Amino acid sequence: MIDDLYSREILRRTTQLRHVGHLANPQAVADKVAKLCGSTIHVELNMEGNVVTDFAQQVQACALGQASAAILSQHVIGATGDEVLAARDALRNLLKGEPAVFPDRFADLQILESVKDFPARHASTLLAFEATSAAISSLK
Repeated sequence: MIDDLYSREILRRTTQLRHVGHLANPQAVADKVAKLCGSTIHVELNMEGNVVTDFAQQVQACALGQASAAILSQHVIGATGDEVLAARDALRNLLKGEPAVFPDRFADLQILESVKDFPARHASTLLAFEATSAAISSLK
């Protein structure tokens, strides 16, 4: 079970978190908690129009939450709010075993497909995208 869930690629991603910390003057902030496992994330961001121009996060999560947050952090600056929301929705679909079409910049999320068979891990896997989507939505 563990080998099926925590692939080498997922574990590699846990070491690739970027934009860790705080922004000096964030326009939007969001916090999310995965109640089942206790994983947490704090996200801060700035946008110009519909484009994310700056981003910071603090992640206390399992390997799946960290991998998802790492993929987000590598591609979120320069992404449109619509791309982030579409990536969140596609990740939700992937975890439900439904067709998932990711925006090109977030295509790496496909590596999380194995998580679909472990519903207890879905919330932590979605955490970074849920928090970032909430922050973006708060600016509309």
